[in-house]
Amino acid sequence: MLILDHPYVSEFLKDTAAELQVPVLKNEMATGISTKKKLKFLDKAEFIEFIKEKGECSLYSNSENSIGWISENLGFTGLPEKIELFKNKIKFRQLLERIYPDFYFQGVEFEKLDEIRVEEIKKPFIIKPAVGFFSLGVRKISTNEEWSSVLQHIKAEVEEIKGRYPVQVLDTGEFIIEENIEGEEFAVDAYFNSAGKPVVLNILKHIFSSENDVGDRVYFTSKAVIETYRETVEDLLKEIGKLAGLRNFPLHMELRIGNDRRVQLIELNPMRFAGWCTTDIAHFAYGINTYRYFLEQLEPEWDKILAGKEGNSFCLVILNKPAEVISKNVKAFDYEKLLSDFEKPLELRKADHEKYGLFGYVFTETKDSSWSEIERILKSDLKEYITFK
Repeated sequence: MLILDHPYVSEFLKDTAAELQVPVLKNEMATGISTKKKLKFLDKAEFIEFIKEKGECSLYSNSENSIGWISENLGFTGLPEKIELFKNKIKFRQLLERIYPDFYFQGVEFEKLDEIRVEEIKKPFIIKPAVGFFSLGVRKISTNEEWSSVLQHIKAEVEEIKGRYPVQVLDTGEFIIEENIEGEEFAVDAYFNSAGKPVVLNILKHIFSSENDVGDRVYFTSKAVIETYRETVEDLLKEIGKLAGLRNFPLHMELRIGNDRRVQLIELNPMRFAGWCTTDIAHFAYGINTYRYFLEQLEPEWDKILAGKEGNSFCLVILNKPAEVISKNVKAFDYEKLLSDFEKPLELRKADHEKYGLFGYVFTETKDSSWSEIERILKSDLKEYITFK
């Protein structure tokens, strides 16, 4: 079953929903979707009754905007409690204390950030909204001297982004301060099947332009990434599944793996895979339709899928607007110039920067010998593509 919602539904997801004829909630977003084959709509009452009749079933939403609807209408499924457990980062950290008993964190109201005694907190540390999305409001503090400037930036960003997403997706009323997690960062699309077994559908490595960069510019997946980390990720998911009792549950997880192979979980986003339908990169890279795999309880045959995939990476490049650029001052973004800077762009998806704070994103296939194109865009402020008024 599917709940399609704002801000974005990809053509790939639309076509999948139409092809599989999976029940789709008839809401404002879904009814505006055009496909060659009609979607199988159920109105609100029918959708709820269908779930009651089925008992446990596979329910997927492309967007956390639907969390409010699920909480209001699907309380009988137990999903609202599971969602809250993961979406609220403070409750999430409390759940994980049995796995990470020594991990430092604390919650603080936005209005009381000025009262923080930063000198008493071990550095470096991360501060971010307790309920957040897309690295919005996330900052890393390495010294006491940085705090005043970081606090001003947080206040300015909160003012800019509040109202952009529902509070169930991004709530800047409360923040969490937690110790910095060292190691390489990864993002995972996976699900728990009807028996509670975790199934990994993709692993993306998140790379950064510098030590203090916490942005979302580039993620990539490759044969080496999958083969190196899949078993480690599966082991962690098994532990989480036991703690939370997860079944028929899709998720997008972020974690770090240190040089000692120790895994530290950053966050787990419920009911969806990578946001803005960027999970579609698994289709480009491996021929895996993550929506279909979850809805039909399929498992990747990784040995067959990865055969012959050496020497290439599949990249997701997020075109996030520079913080110092004011949207109303932007006249145009040169997407054609951007695409010309990649050897093999696979698909460009544009976004309204005034509404969402990003110009869109692009999928690329990049040979190891052409990796310099990724390093360049990783460090770019994108102003070379922006025409100002």
